[in-house]
Amino acid sequence: MTLLIDRSVGGADTRPPLAPFTFETATHKVRMAEDGWNSRDPERLALAYSPQSRWRNRAEFVVGREQIVAFLRRKWDRELDYRLIKELWAGFVPLATRTGSSMRRG
Repeated sequence: MTLLIDRSVGGADTRPPLAPFTFETATHKVRMAEDGWNSRDPERLALAYSPQSRWRNRAEFVVGREQIVAFLRRKWDRELDYRLIKELWAGFVPLATRTGSSMRRG
């Protein structure tokens, strides 16, 4: 899935912890994102993205929180054991994550 984010209003950049990050605050931000996805609560997770967020998943285009919620419900109905794993990598870039998932299709 490709995530195209419009962070103009209420997006992820307005929720603490905010940049510049320390190792601890960056790790906390990564864990919050991981916990949000793994909650399997589409309404809660959609609030982490701006109302104008635009996502692309293969040939499907999702715009706004209402469509994000519908997309996540369909995704998690099919991917029964979906679990997102995020890790913080620090080095030459200020903050990067590795994303992986495991799932069982229904």
